[in-house]
Amino acid sequence: MATEIIREIRSAVPEFARPLSGQFGAGIQQGVETALAEFVDRVAGLPAAGPRQVRVYRALGRGELAEGRSLDALQAAFRLGARIAWRRYARVARRHRLDPEQLVTLAEAVFAHIDEVAAASVQGYMDARTDRAGALGRARHRLLDLLLSGTADPAELTAAAQSADWPLPALLAGVSLDPRPPGPSAPLPTARQPLARIASFGTRPAGDGRLPDHVLINLEAPQPQLLLPDPATALTDPRITAALQGRGAVIGPPVPPALAAQSLRWARLVRASLPQAPDQPVDCRDRLADLLLLTDPALVRLIAERRLAPLAPLTPKQRDRLAATLLAWLQTGRGTAPQVAARLGIHPQTARQRLHRVHRLFGPSLSSPDTRFELEVALRATPHP
Repeated sequence: MATEIIREIRSAVPEFARPLSGQFGAGIQQGVETALAEFVDRVAGLPAAGPRQVRVYRALGRGELAEGRSLDALQAAFRLGARIAWRRYARVARRHRLDPEQLVTLAEAVFAHIDEVAAASVQGYMDARTDRAGALGRARHRLLDLLLSGTADPAELTAAAQSADWPLPALLAGVSLDPRPPGPSAPLPTARQPLARIASFGTRPAGDGRLPDHVLINLEAPQPQLLLPDPATALTDPRITAALQGRGAVIGPPVPPALAAQSLRWARLVRASLPQAPDQPVDCRDRLADLLLLTDPALVRLIAERRLAPLAPLTPKQRDRLAATLLAWLQTGRGTAPQVAARLGIHPQTARQRLHRVHRLFGPSLSSPDTRFELEVALRATPHP
């Protein structure tokens, strides 16, 4: 019967239509023979399957994962095997003139047994997947640490990426996240997450808030972070944009993998400069000039103290208004009063009055390109309402 079942399975189930050699063949042969022998024991009233049989069935499930298949083929093989066995049993039952009630009992036993075998195989498959996910998660955790160390050489990164089954992208971006724990309205779950720190397994349909397979994330760090491979493409993925909402996310500039630590450092610099956590993700590509100013705050303060000295005697309200007016004038290319007014959302006459006062305070220094550059540096680094 075992020979017949295996022959029919190889004929009817395409995934098993191959020579029964090596571990694959041994596993199928042992699985079928063990199931048949166990059923005979059960009919004879012997105890249920012991650890040895259960290990055989679980090995079948593990083998399917190792072959890169779902459980569909194995389940089809179980059903086919049960039908073939039942046909044999039914012929013997009729030959021995079992009554209909006994036939029903025998049929129930056959299919209850195959359900138990299938359940053990499913458990083996799930255990193997968990083991693989855990090992892969640990490898990706090591890769994330290596990328953010900023000290790994290219060969080391390549080896770590291969071990983590994570193709190194041409560009990636570090993302700084708000350290507060995510609330119900701002989850950052992962598709499959055996380690709480790494989101790098499986995919889910867009819109369910899950991060896709290729995103590396560490939520346990004092400053939570993630790495986005190919950020130009990643930031068009609705799963990623949805997951970043409400997390105070700041996305660093795209860089080669060797500079991942720099991208994250720049993202954190911008994040620290913001008065509060942003509801919408902030892209550092839109703030490169601000980022440049943040890299040496002491020098920027020195420039501001020197160039903004004419505003010092004013009240805070006056300082803020004139500083905003001066910055708008510089950013519009020394624009006219209507241009400054449009930028600030005020009346042109108000803008004209403020510009007159700015010119009186700063005088001829405004005609110097170097002075104007330093003024813009100082003003951009100083918050204004």
